[in-house]
Amino acid sequence: MKIAHAPKAKEQILSVPTRPFDPAGASSLSEVLTRMQGTAFQGRQLGLAFEVWKKMLTERCTIWLGLSGAMVPAGMRKLVVAMIRHRLVDCIVSTGANFFHDFHETLGYAHYQGSPHMDDVELAENLVDRMYDVLADEEKFREHDLWIGRFAASLDQSRPYTTREFLYLLGLELSQWAKEEGILTAAAKAGVPLYCPAIADSSIGIGIAENRHIGGNRFVFDVIGDVLETAHICAGSPVTGVVYFGGGTPKNFIQQTEVTNMVMKAGASGHKYAVQVVTDAPHWGGLSGCTFEEAQSWGKIAKDAQMVTCHADSTIAMPLLVTALLEQKELLAKRRPPRFSMGRELEITI
Repeated sequence: MKIAHAPKAKEQILSVPTRPFDPAGASSLSEVLTRMQGTAFQGRQLGLAFEVWKKMLTERCTIWLGLSGAMVPAGMRKLVVAMIRHRLVDCIVSTGANFFHDFHETLGYAHYQGSPHMDDVELAENLVDRMYDVLADEEKFREHDLWIGRFAASLDQSRPYTTREFLYLLGLELSQWAKEEGILTAAAKAGVPLYCPAIADSSIGIGIAENRHIGGNRFVFDVIGDVLETAHICAGSPVTGVVYFGGGTPKNFIQQTEVTNMVMKAGASGHKYAVQVVTDAPHWGGLSGCTFEEAQSWGKIAKDAQMVTCHADSTIAMPLLVTALLEQKELLAKRRPPRFSMGRELEITI
């Protein structure tokens, strides 16, 4: 049954005119994104995403970052490090690939520019991996697989580890060898929890598996412990907000924190703020492209949430959004983010 609504007068419908973008006097990215809010299409959505993210920073809000895709090889590592250092985000859920690529770059190794039209058979013969137009040295990757496997073998084998505890310890260890600051090392120093629900689906998993194969470890991950920790973080936060660059497992893992709390009767009400930068479309039915409105049906997003979806390449949107937010120096100076104890058990202080 459809609910009838009183028809709006034409004057109400045509009440907010678009504002042609005027570049005059726009001397900062903050101003550019603010002016884009008066335009249309994805430019307007990007401007609105900036506004919603700023609102998260004004509240006692725990901000989650979901990161998928090959963001580190694409040159986004230092942007994520900046988000951690300046507490634009408080907890990060990512693919294992991004953490592994971060490990690789933090040790001083590079990814390389290439082309999607290269001869991939020739690349394979030279042990060069391709991610669209980015290249990597497979020989160095294999060395780092083994490095991570040996690290896992050095940990206590009598108990399981959450991915958060493992990545924290890996970040501390990596700090001793780092040539540059990376996501793992910056998060360990700042006490920002990192989670990787699909950690086996990455070179981290490969390295640990190889080490077990030669008899080096019986290391086990406690991914259900991750589910509990992330749910407790949300339950213990007055307000939560989410920022997604891409979809996939990181997006769903953060979304399901609210569902987990509902099942555990922890009084979840859904994330109050939500921003996503995605290229997937909702009509294929996949989680990566699903709308925040769809997520409201599950209770993942609050009924009255402020939410924005921008359909754009994250390598375009992330530099613009993060740079503009870093210009908000007074806002960031006033922010009091949650603090975490990063031992075997995670504790949150709001």
